[in-house]
Amino acid sequence: MSVSSQTSIPLSKGDPEKVPVATEAIPAKSQDDIEFPEGGLQAWLVAIGNACILFCTSGYSNTFGVFQAYYTLHQFSDKSADAVSWIGSTQVFLGLFAAILGGPLFDRHGAWVIRPTAVVYLFAIMMTSLCTQYWQFMLAQGILHGTASGILMFSAMASTPQYFRKRRGVAMGLAMTGSSIGAIIYPIVLSKLLNDSSLGFGWSVRITGFIMVPALLFASATVKARLPPRRTSFLLPAAFTDKLYVTLVASMFFLFIGMFVPLFYLPTYGILHGMTETLASYLIAMINGASVFGRVIPGIMGDKVGQLNALLFAGASTGVMIFCWPAATTQSGIIGFAVVFGFCSGAIISGGAVAMTLCPKDVRDMGTYIGMGTGLASFAALMGPPVNGALLDRYGGFEQVSIFSGVMCMTGALLVLLAKAFTSQGMLGKV
Repeated sequence: MSVSSQTSIPLSKGDPEKVPVATEAIPAKSQDDIEFPEGGLQAWLVAIGNACILFCTSGYSNTFGVFQAYYTLHQFSDKSADAVSWIGSTQVFLGLFAAILGGPLFDRHGAWVIRPTAVVYLFAIMMTSLCTQYWQFMLAQGILHGTASGILMFSAMASTPQYFRKRRGVAMGLAMTGSSIGAIIYPIVLSKLLNDSSLGFGWSVRITGFIMVPALLFASATVKARLPPRRTSFLLPAAFTDKLYVTLVASMFFLFIGMFVPLFYLPTYGILHGMTETLASYLIAMINGASVFGRVIPGIMGDKVGQLNALLFAGASTGVMIFCWPAATTQSGIIGFAVVFGFCSGAIISGGAVAMTLCPKDVRDMGTYIGMGTGLASFAALMGPPVNGALLDRYGGFEQVSIFSGVMCMTGALLVLLAKAFTSQGMLGKV
């Protein structure tokens, strides 16, 4: 990566979103030449606000397994499980693809984009509670919920790197724990409300929306841009002339193909090996619980040994665990696999986002770089589960699934290693 010697952006001590437009024409220095706060009350409030948004968005999206089971027994008992799963697949895909909007919107308009998007996001949840037809669920829960979630999530994720450089891994890891906490709490709450109460579907979903209101209000008040917005083009095609960036995007694509498979199929695998449906349903919560530590500890490690090295470790260890998946045939073995896999895979999304912030020379472009890269890699999340489902149907076992997904993750890890060759530190460097 080359270091620019451009004139630095004048940073306002007031609200950076009110900096006069005239300052936007002044180019920024590279990240190496700009001083980052690396802490302080406002910086950590931004990270915590980011965690609150991820608690409401990414954490809630991981509850679709609960909806899937409920829909197949109630609203869509006459439809195949595959048809129902397309609602969740659309939601997950758009939640990642909308990063291509969320990151650039934050770079151009600052934190103001979060407030109206949060309203739209809550509206999507409330509309889901009123749905009765398949097409209504697809529009509300699949398309609107997924798109609003992605814009909200990646707008927030673009804010934290503006406050941290040396401690960016720790800060992003802290922010990403919100996703893991939500993915533990929401499935349990929804399962209890839907199956063990007389509230019914509508009020069960609305209650989860009400739980999000204080978290989104806190985030709306605390998440702020530190730098003035840029006024250049919405997307930055020139980013794809950077070999480091292109290689990192490719690595995330392959990692996404492989890493989501246990999240879709581990409960089914547990039931096939003698687990009760209740215990098998808790495997996802175990993965997400372990991923809390998997997001924070590798973030700390990345700040010390290099962010690309941390991502390389996360990708390679996730691939190894998926290769070992079929060897876990007892209840204790499957639970152990869920915990270790959750820890290893937890750092991939946050680590990938941190890695992509190393690429832009202008710090005001970080959100756009994260958004474009994640948006392109999101197609892998749409491809991976159906391909593995076809392998499962064809061969009737999980050996081929584990081989395919493990190879995809190892390919992603090797591409991270290749990406290091395009840095000044080289493949063996601390980067």
